[in-house]
Amino acid sequence: MPCASTLSPKPISASRVTLSQLMHLEHANLLGNVHGGWIMKLADEAGALACMRHAQTKVVTVAIDSMTFREPIRIGDLVTLNAEVAYTGRTSMEAEVHVIAENPVTGEQTHTNTAYLVYVALDDDGKPTPVPPLKAETEEDKRKMTDALERQERRLQKK
Repeated sequence: MPCASTLSPKPISASRVTLSQLMHLEHANLLGNVHGGWIMKLADEAGALACMRHAQTKVVTVAIDSMTFREPIRIGDLVTLNAEVAYTGRTSMEAEVHVIAENPVTGEQTHTNTAYLVYVALDDDGKPTPVPPLKAETEEDKRKMTDALERQERRLQKK
């Protein structure tokens, strides 16, 4: 099994994933908006894909660190989720997922929420396996990595 220090660092940009889906009546909650659980499912999928792209292996969800719904998403909106890896540990990764709702007729876009999810990379036997470290390409990448490290330290303190 490789160790994390022998794996070549990868830039955040290499993990970026975008998912888009039109919201239908089957996604509605009792208020007629999109059910929050459906958005959580999509965020989990986007985050997992970003982490799989980074680690080039299967991953499992360990935690949803936070997900705050700032605005409702309406039936008929096009929901776009942009995900990327913001932190890597030895076998774990944090994905940052931004959710945008767009009225496809008017083009009006609303940032509805950001989610932080944690995954662990798995080898073919289902055991945790090391992941490549992240490499910052921009000042924004450095800030994201610093913020993600602080979130990870807070998670570890709660254990």
